[in-house]
Amino acid sequence: MKNTIIIALTILNVIIWSSVAKADDYNTAVVGHVIKETVTGDGVDTSVLEAEMQKLAYNFSLQMVDVLEKNLPMILESLAAQLRQNADSEYKCKLLEDTKIADKECS
Repeated sequence: MKNTIIIALTILNVIIWSSVAKADDYNTAVVGHVIKETVTGDGVDTSVLEAEMQKLAYNFSLQMVDVLEKNLPMILESLAAQLRQNADSEYKCKLLEDTKIADKECS
């Protein structure tokens, strides 16, 4: 009975750990390929590097979209406030144009 439980737990452990995908398997494969090609003197195939750069650019663009999506309301509010401030300043200067009142902004 004890042996059966140990065998069952071992099989379960193997099944669980064999199905877990490691996040760095792809990176390990690419690094291994680059090292192998460098050691053999064949040189690294540029298509591998191009594919890596495209993957990095794609991931970067996804992150930038996420950041913009989260911060866009604040960015738009800031722009709107700046536009309102500029419009107010121009309006004030236009009102004070024909008066004797001096203003630092309108000089």
